[in-house]
Amino acid sequence: MSDLRALWLRLFLPFAAGYFLSYLFRTVNAVIGPVLARDLALPDNALGLLTSTYFLAFGAAQLPLGMLLDRFGPRRVEAALLLLAAAGAAVFAASDTLSGLAMGRALIGLGVSACLMAAFKAFSQWFPPERQASLTGWIMASGGLGALAASKPLEIALGFAGWRDIMFALAAVTLAVAAALWHFVPDKPIASAGAGLKEQLAGVRQIFASRHFWRYGPMAFWMTGGFMAVQGLWATRWMTVMEHLDRSDIAARLTWIGVAMLGGFLFMGFFATTLVRRGIRLDTVYAGAMVLAIAAFASLTLMPTHGSAWLWPILGACFSLSNIAYSLVAQNFPPALSGRANTALNLLVFAGAFGLQWGFGGLVDLLQTQGMSIESAYRSGFFTLLAAQAMALLWLVISGKRT
Repeated sequence: MSDLRALWLRLFLPFAAGYFLSYLFRTVNAVIGPVLARDLALPDNALGLLTSTYFLAFGAAQLPLGMLLDRFGPRRVEAALLLLAAAGAAVFAASDTLSGLAMGRALIGLGVSACLMAAFKAFSQWFPPERQASLTGWIMASGGLGALAASKPLEIALGFAGWRDIMFALAAVTLAVAAALWHFVPDKPIASAGAGLKEQLAGVRQIFASRHFWRYGPMAFWMTGGFMAVQGLWATRWMTVMEHLDRSDIAARLTWIGVAMLGGFLFMGFFATTLVRRGIRLDTVYAGAMVLAIAAFASLTLMPTHGSAWLWPILGACFSLSNIAYSLVAQNFPPALSGRANTALNLLVFAGAFGLQWGFGGLVDLLQTQGMSIESAYRSGFFTLLAAQAMALLWLVISGKRT
């Protein structure tokens, strides 16, 4: 038992620290974004592009990442990529121009692109299938803690240090986590170097040709990616413009969103296996959570100041349950393709997060140049995203019946 506990600690803690940092980096601009915009005179369009470069680099890495994890293992891949994340944080902290900030943000996105998928790969190598659900819940809970750290604690830290100091500190912490992964995580011996590039690419083509994959693809893009785009930047701007909250109140609201996400991740980890054993299908849980998410988002858009204190956390909890889609997609493919299936879905998630985060800012700026008030522009942007999410949910239901 002591050997098993030692193995669990050597595997889980370094990967949990990596995913904690990944989520903190993902959402850090929700708090420091307004400070950046004020210091560097950035309009919404530029702020959206700057924040979304994380998602662009992260998403672009997903398909080659799956092949790298299969060939070199999670320890080497994540440790090496976190060095890029540390460099990106340092570049971001030292930059005074939009291009420099965007380059740093993109390096961060590329550097943390393996944090969740590498953990999944390591757990599948070392632990039996019946433990995967709980391990998934716990590793995602560490991401929820990262979201919490990027809310009220970060806002408090800004009262003592500038955003540049905070980013330099995060660069140092990222280097420490990379060193821990390299030195403490064990490698699983493999019999061969794995499939060749041609065979791996054939597996990727098989995934993208699957009707089952594309049942969940639009939801990944519009719902999961859309929430990440909103949470990472536009929720803060919405709360400022539409709900008239100050920085402290916004940070507190983001904290409650993070708490709700953490609760959702823990629910998934503790109860997913139990629900299945009792005959409750995970795709039913997933669809129900997405219906609730759309209802909450519609209420927020229609009545921004009515019930928003609890509607935002509902969105956070539903988003955490949207990660069930990774299991639902992967279970339709053989184990040898499950990693590439997850990274393919992750590609759509982060393509949505990038495109929607940047596009939302561009739409808001465009509508204002045409004479629309900033309040109406923001509401129109949310309605556009809401309509697309409703269509994706309809496709999920219709395509499920056809399948």
